[in-house]
Amino acid sequence: MKVRVNVMLKEGVLDPQGKAIGHALDVLGFHGLGEVRAGKVIEIEVPAQDEEAAVEQGEAMARELLANLVIEDFTVEVVS
Repeated sequence: MKVRVNVMLKEGVLDPQGKAIGHALDVLGFHGLGEVRAGKVIEIEVPAQDEEAAVEQGEAMARELLANLVIEDFTVEVVS
C-alpha cells in the first residue's frame, strides 16, 4: 500500500520559501495572490494489510523523521 505524508509549517511559523515563491509569482504576472506557503509531500510504499495499518505506519514515520513537530504539522493518507 502507498501512503502520502503531507508536511506543512504550522500557522504563525515564518515561511521564507513561501514568501520567495509568492514574490516570484507576482513578478511573473500572477498578481493579487494571498499568502503562499510551501511544504513537502512524501510518498512511501508500506507493508500494510489494510488502510488503518498503513496510516498508522505513515504517522509513526512522520513523528519519528519526516516532520519537525515543533514547527510542522502533517497529514497521512492512503493513495493506493
